Amino acid sequence: MSTPSVPSVLFVCVHNAGRSQMAAAFLTHLAGDRVEVRSAGSVPADQVNPAVVEAMKEVGIDISAETPKILTTEAVQASDVVITMGCGDTCPVFPGKKYLDWALEDPAGQGVEAVRPIRDEIETRIRALINEIAPAGRT
Repeated sequence: MSTPSVPSVLFVCVHNAGRSQMAAAFLTHLAGDRVEVRSAGSVPADQVNPAVVEAMKEVGIDISAETPKILTTEAVQASDVVITMGCGDTCPVFPGKKYLDWALEDPAGQGVEAVRPIRDEIETRIRALINEIAPAGRT
């Protein structure tokens, strides 16, 4: 069994329209190819929350082309770290995975002003996660 060259992270929330999209975008933006990134939802929405798209645009990250994706067992199995954000018992659990649950306010139905502090908290957590699983200088 070979060890993957880069850690794989899956972000999961119910609608895959806010928190998990922001987290995936920050991880992709900040870690680049040092981490494989996925996001999904147990009940995906039709589109990414427009206030979330706007809040991310303010920090120079464009997620306007992203679409919510359905959570699959395969996505969980293919990931080393699974970070849930309020999906409760609908997240499948497999042995050997690292599970984290980030209690973050749901930006659904909120304006960009309410999304900003959630976005900033996610960025802080992503920076800490990168230091833990894919520190700079690692090949």
